[in-house]
Amino acid sequence: MVHADESQSPPATAFPKENPGAAFPDFKIYDAQKNPVRVPKEDWAGAAQRVATDPQWAKWLTSRRAEVDDWMAKRQDKVEWICGWYHDFVSPKNASELIFTPDEPGPETLHSASDPQVELRPKLHAAWVFFFRMKHSSEMLQTARLYRLTGDARYAAWAASQIDFYADNFEKWPLNHRDGPPHTKDPTCRIMYQPLDEASHIIDLVETAQTLGDYVDATRRQHWIDALFKPEAAMLEVAGGSRISNRSCWDFAAVGEISIYCQDDNMWKQAIDGPFRIHDQIARGVTSDYLWYEQSLHYNDFTVEALTTLFSFAQMARRGAELQEDMETTENLMLAPAEMRFPTGQLPNPADGGKAERSPNAGLWSRVSRLFPTPIGVYDLAHDHGWPSLLDPPDPAMVPAEKPSLPYVISRSFESSRMAVLHSGPWQVYLHYGQLTSSHAQAEALNYEAFLNDTDVTQDPGTVGYGSPMYKAYYQAGICHNVPLVDGVGQISWGPGQLDKFSDTSVSASQPHYQPTAQANRTLTIDGDSLKDTIHIATTDGQPHALGFLLHLMGKVENLPSGFVPEPNPEQIESQPGFKYWKDASRATFHDRAEFNVKFNNVTLHVKFELPGDFTLWHASAPDLLPRRRDVFYLETHGQDATLQTTLKPASGGT
Repeated sequence: MVHADESQSPPATAFPKENPGAAFPDFKIYDAQKNPVRVPKEDWAGAAQRVATDPQWAKWLTSRRAEVDDWMAKRQDKVEWICGWYHDFVSPKNASELIFTPDEPGPETLHSASDPQVELRPKLHAAWVFFFRMKHSSEMLQTARLYRLTGDARYAAWAASQIDFYADNFEKWPLNHRDGPPHTKDPTCRIMYQPLDEASHIIDLVETAQTLGDYVDATRRQHWIDALFKPEAAMLEVAGGSRISNRSCWDFAAVGEISIYCQDDNMWKQAIDGPFRIHDQIARGVTSDYLWYEQSLHYNDFTVEALTTLFSFAQMARRGAELQEDMETTENLMLAPAEMRFPTGQLPNPADGGKAERSPNAGLWSRVSRLFPTPIGVYDLAHDHGWPSLLDPPDPAMVPAEKPSLPYVISRSFESSRMAVLHSGPWQVYLHYGQLTSSHAQAEALNYEAFLNDTDVTQDPGTVGYGSPMYKAYYQAGICHNVPLVDGVGQISWGPGQLDKFSDTSVSASQPHYQPTAQANRTLTIDGDSLKDTIHIATTDGQPHALGFLLHLMGKVENLPSGFVPEPNPEQIESQPGFKYWKDASRATFHDRAEFNVKFNNVTLHVKFELPGDFTLWHASAPDLLPRRRDVFYLETHGQDATLQTTLKPASGGT
């Protein structure tokens, strides 16, 4: 089984990317010099005029002031609070995410959407501290902006006092060595649980300090630099380490912003140049398809968030020219997922992200349109009321009259990213056939997702918080995916796999090292209104095995045949822990084939399985994105190799 915390195998060389500024031209807005990257502005005088003369902006300002006034009056961070891991902020009962509220939780105040009362435990309080500190730093930045906008010095006084708090107490929080290079003796964080969180937190503090500007005298500013910002930069330099990772992008982005605030050119070079620094992260972490090599599309956007904070800060400090190619590549990183979106805008969900992302990511595209102008991002920014649109409203000449649409998705091989998309007739299919690293990998090589027009037929649900036992036992394991199993186990370790054939209507890929003693391959073909799937598993140790195949469906199976009998203990199907999370399981024996109708919201699919000889088929309710559930079929035969052919086709009545 793949574990996200295994040592990775970072790309040894850069992925080729020729002329990134010219890629995705239909998505971008170029200036007169054909540059897709813009220098953001902070027009405080114009912003003050807008809130003074525009009723909608005046209303927005009133709301912001009320929010900040309430926070300033009621809430303060505490030195005695030790920060925990935000992934632990889940219900111990069902792994559902707890709902954050900004007031310190009491014994009976924690709850989730599906668990009304959760006992407060130290681990949960520590996880709550993460959310509090991130919200607190966000309010600090907003308060500094209110000072610049309104001239109200009490906002500046409060924001500065909060940076004083962190600088004065920085050394009182315990040092830890999480997430640093192996065997490091140097600390990586203090205020937060892990350096990734430390980096995100300190970015807010640096931008707060920068926004306060001349309100802070030289002595106070130097104290912040010496007691807080430079020590943070030193730790994050260690944390960034010798790896290509979304986390390292955050670490070095924070160091880069700190270097600009501190006016320290040596620190800037340490963040930007050399092995594993920003230039190298982008060259080796962004594939030739312009996707992040850790594969999760959640972390794809997360990396964009990290890099664009640095780029915007650097552009306004007139250091952007040193990052031009990096910025062009990162804009493509933001745009590339749109080329694999399903008809509803939902994206495939490879690796261990949470809920499936959507494209366009409206919030992200809008926020960064000040740096990366796109027709969609600029349109959304022009119709939004928030700090980005207040300080740097789009030029009206750039704003489309109507919300633009994205280009049509076509069949495409993303070979450098180990993925492929088929789009033909009513079907769109995504195949994930291999991994480029162990980082964030799940046991899902050869998994596929599919839509029939707007109908979600089968999808990857994502995962739960990493602190939940279901993360490794279920969501990360083969049982959660449309993959073959050997004795109940899916892919072991990780592997890039290989693309064998690709056309507009068919893709074939294989995993020669699916397990140490097993190999697998899959062919998906769109044939008119049918989706045909052929998957083969073969063992190489000469011993018979239980060979199984999974298919998860977002519809409901209609009228199981009478031969199905209840399976009261699904955990005994195979000796793997994930089966215990199934409910309402039943089984029947078939010979050569089994056929079912599956009802979706607006279509019924006929599903035909063809597996030579006798086989057992289980049907059950499996976990989806909690608290939802979905139907699953599991077919099992015994031997040394097996091939399953599955056909999905609209039942009589069409699509």
